[in-house]
Amino acid sequence: MSAETRLVEVRKNVLNKNDVVAQALRERFREAGVFVVSLVSSPGSGKTAFLEKLLTIMRDRYHVAALVGDLATENDALKLARSQVPVKQITTGTLCHLEAVMVEKALDGWDMEGLDFLFIENVGNLVCPSSYDLGENLRLVLMSTTEGEDKPLKYPTIFNSADVAVITKMDLAAAVEFDEEAACRSILAVRPGMRIMKVSSKTGAGMSDFVELLTERLADLRAVASV
Repeated sequence: MSAETRLVEVRKNVLNKNDVVAQALRERFREAGVFVVSLVSSPGSGKTAFLEKLLTIMRDRYHVAALVGDLATENDALKLARSQVPVKQITTGTLCHLEAVMVEKALDGWDMEGLDFLFIENVGNLVCPSSYDLGENLRLVLMSTTEGEDKPLKYPTIFNSADVAVITKMDLAAAVEFDEEAACRSILAVRPGMRIMKVSSKTGAGMSDFVELLTERLADLRAVASV
């Protein structure tokens, strides 16, 4: 067996094991009536700022919590804790993505009953996270106005594995001469029909539309579960 063939086999085994754990997590979330949202993006896209704003908005209406993955520091978890909701850090060490078993371990001791939404912020990376199911109901891929309009064309796999594209830092769009139409064309060229949402964590623009989307998805999840 060649080294390349062995690498492919090992990767398949890792992904298969991940999928088994992810499916168990999905069932656990379903039984608890929790809607799970994962967030993926490159570093510096404004993912943590977006999530902090979202948690702060939603905490008065829903029971929300977050898991946040990072290679080393707890900086993002400390920022999210300012939203005054339960937050737990997952430190991945050398791994550039979260895996289902990490989520499973992080949830040890957490009572899922009574929770409406769980948000999982992945490590900043547009490659590795695309392959790993975390048991989520909705995967968001974020790109900022400061990253360039062709990001989806450079990283098509992550956009194909996500459900909704979120363009962040819209308050900076004019300053960086962001071409919104070109960005949307890039997204739709990779994933035709993909829902695109535009937000600003600084001004709050677009956040109410996002909360409305999540409210609808939670209602749908619980309606199915009650049948």
